[in-house]
Amino acid sequence: MLKKMLGRHFLHGDNSTKDFPLPTFSLPAPLPSWPPGKGFGTGKINLGEIQVAEITSFDFIWGSHLSHGKQSSISFYKPIDIPQGFFSLGHYCQPNNKPIYGFVLVAKDLATSNNHESQPGHTPALQPPRDYSLVWSSDDGMGIYDPPGYVWLPESPPGYKALGFVVTNKPEKPDLAYIRCVREDLVEKCEPCGLLLETESKFRKKPFNVWKTRPSIRGMLKRGVSVGTFFCASDWNEGEEIAISCLKNFDPNWRSMPELDQIHALVSHYGPTMFFHPEEVYFPSSVSWFFTSGARLCKPGQPDGEPVDPEGSSLPQGGTNDGEFWLDLPNDETIREAIKQGNLASAKIYVHVKPAFGGIFSDLAMWVFSPFNGPATIKIGPKDVGLSRTGEHIGDWEHFTLRVSNFTGRLLSIYFSQHSGGVWLDAFDLEFNEGNKAIIYLSKNGHAGYPHPGSYLQGSSKIGVGIRNDCVRSNLYLDSSTRYEIIAAEYLGEVVSEPYWLQFMRTWGPKIVYDSRKDLDDAVKKLPGMLQGSVGNFFNKLPAELSRQEGPTGPKEKNNWFGDERW
Repeated sequence: MLKKMLGRHFLHGDNSTKDFPLPTFSLPAPLPSWPPGKGFGTGKINLGEIQVAEITSFDFIWGSHLSHGKQSSISFYKPIDIPQGFFSLGHYCQPNNKPIYGFVLVAKDLATSNNHESQPGHTPALQPPRDYSLVWSSDDGMGIYDPPGYVWLPESPPGYKALGFVVTNKPEKPDLAYIRCVREDLVEKCEPCGLLLETESKFRKKPFNVWKTRPSIRGMLKRGVSVGTFFCASDWNEGEEIAISCLKNFDPNWRSMPELDQIHALVSHYGPTMFFHPEEVYFPSSVSWFFTSGARLCKPGQPDGEPVDPEGSSLPQGGTNDGEFWLDLPNDETIREAIKQGNLASAKIYVHVKPAFGGIFSDLAMWVFSPFNGPATIKIGPKDVGLSRTGEHIGDWEHFTLRVSNFTGRLLSIYFSQHSGGVWLDAFDLEFNEGNKAIIYLSKNGHAGYPHPGSYLQGSSKIGVGIRNDCVRSNLYLDSSTRYEIIAAEYLGEVVSEPYWLQFMRTWGPKIVYDSRKDLDDAVKKLPGMLQGSVGNFFNKLPAELSRQEGPTGPKEKNNWFGDERW
């Protein structure tokens, strides 16, 4: 039995727990009754031999660093209201500065449910642990035990894997019958993500960390199922296999995923409202408007290009971005400028629906196209310097992704794509415009998505230098709940016909390399001498995309089309 004795986390008295348990978060509006389907929104999902249910109700067990306030403390919870025949797989943990909005899965062995014994020779999918190992205790050996906490790892039988830890506020081991381990052929590897707590023992000088978990291999076609439990350790190194696993979905037909009518209902209910900056010049448009307004298909030796039909059927289909073709605007300057400004009246969101975390979630990736990405504005201390062409490129594909629970249809989070990266935000961190429709603010010129109005700096906040992303609410907006087109849902087979233009794997704008240093050097020269060196060094680290114009590839060429988002 391994026991890591860490420093004291509490002050004596009742004040340390007076604000706990935490409040739960609910979406602004109740969920609708979803159209009928196969398994979506039914409350339970069959993974093969195991059926799972999502638990979002918890009882508080114990918290760490409660006396430090909500900003730096976490709490542990056990799932409650577990359906008959289901068993816990582990406990839940989250920071105390957020309302409760998480989940854990509970599981039932379908072969042995309803009081029926499994067939002779069948190995049960679920088994109780043999024992528990104490992996951590809040007792620091100084005789202060108010309030105590203990974290236990189930010791699984041979051929089985633990999927989570159990937390108690008493030194006695938990009941063996409380938890279940899962047969090892029904699980996949998981990995830590999102550090929840980092602390250090006074005696051993070893850190003790707590993380959220996720499947190690993620993507549209991957089968790893997140259980919602946490991982903790004092001596884990990145890349090492961890002591717990996640589940695996063996359903070949993805019955938990929404049918087409249910997708339409989800978009109608959750489709965000996208607000543009009041000074925005370069708006989105529909792809067909871009084509019919004069976009040209170019290739080496034919810089003037050829026209593209409204559906994009004349575009090369498939292949890779080999540089043999690209899209461009016509040479006529008046027409070019008109196309650059886009056409908000024609704009729509292009929706790709795919399984996430083994099909317990649906990801609704919502793509928006703009004919042009405008120039950047650099912030240098208190000064803003508008650049003449740095950051510009023809063609701009941005996206945001709604993650929805397939158990209930509940919106869990939204991924905001921001230039070369992005961030997931839980529903309680969002603004809502109407009902459960979130607000997304698109930055001026660059169209990156943000959850709140403000000026976001892509650079160094320490020295106050970087690229500005300004977001303001205005009367210029796009309602994705009504202006959308479903362009792909591979798990539905041929139910959704993908548009021709989606198969165009080359760039949606030409590549033009130029010396962006002139813009930046001119800006540096306007600074006091003492700042020129540090700011100049920062500019040298800016992304290479700012030193050239190059249109992006389309949605299907992005790695997050088949893979997970970058997080």
